[in-house]
Amino acid sequence: MKNSIIYYSVGALLYCPANNKKIATSIILEKFGSRFSLALCLEDTINDIYVKEAVNILLCSLNSIYKAHKTKDFYIPKIFIRVRNPQQISELTEKMGESLEILTGYIAPKFSLENASNYISAVEKVCMEYKHKVYLMPIFENPDIINLQNRYKILYGLKSELDSVEELVLNIRVGGNDLSHMFGLRRHASESIHNMKPVSNILTDILTVFGMDYIVSGPVWEYYNGHGWATGLKKELSQDLLCGFIGKTVIHPKQIQVVNDALKIPVNDLNDAKSILNWDKNSSAFVSGNISKERMNEYKTHSNWALKTVFMSEYYGTK
Repeated sequence: MKNSIIYYSVGALLYCPANNKKIATSIILEKFGSRFSLALCLEDTINDIYVKEAVNILLCSLNSIYKAHKTKDFYIPKIFIRVRNPQQISELTEKMGESLEILTGYIAPKFSLENASNYISAVEKVCMEYKHKVYLMPIFENPDIINLQNRYKILYGLKSELDSVEELVLNIRVGGNDLSHMFGLRRHASESIHNMKPVSNILTDILTVFGMDYIVSGPVWEYYNGHGWATGLKKELSQDLLCGFIGKTVIHPKQIQVVNDALKIPVNDLNDAKSILNWDKNSSAFVSGNISKERMNEYKTHSNWALKTVFMSEYYGTK
């Protein structure tokens, strides 16, 4: 169970192509608010022949944000770069210069047993050589985890790899659309990925393997306009949280507030959580009705839930 607020704080992760020339200005002017994270993508969103150009634009964007913050106070989100391969981590870090200071970490797409050790080594090397802590966020989206004969072996193999640098793994991320693609599936705005059983079973297995030791973020929601998009997102977020996902990948700024509202903690839950964590350890009973006499609180049974609830309330607030 994670016991630091940093792991719960990625929240709404806004994806943006790394070649977006307006992103630095949008951050400096706080156009997206002050409670979100940012992923600058060099992978799927960039045409292969324009990668070099995208890298140059990304470096300029980071430098602009870094320099602007020296003279102006504004919210800098947690910034991550979604790279194409492990080698790109060291290449980008070397070129960043002082702007490395505002980078939170790297996102490793299509994370697999074949590339896991290289990604891990690349991040460890940055932390050691530059004395700057960068986090890793692997994405589980490879089709090899679909095969039931291999899935458990692969997932536990990946966990074994990541456990060696558990402190540096900020979140585990899941490729909902990539996995859906393998089955030729796509949900409408009124539907939830949790009802797409071939995909939701994979997500459940990921949570089962990683959910006790890592924060696992919910799959992307691709609707941001049209009838029922927000209602559908709220519904899926509710199911995300019930299953154990915390946070969500978003692809449009309009989705950020919906995610943030969903991550707020009900006041009754916070009251119960505090009561559980402050339980008299010398008490003869470790079970009691809650303050409102609506449900039972048990210290031994609910303490992990309580710790997570308090961390999330501290970052996202209450409702």
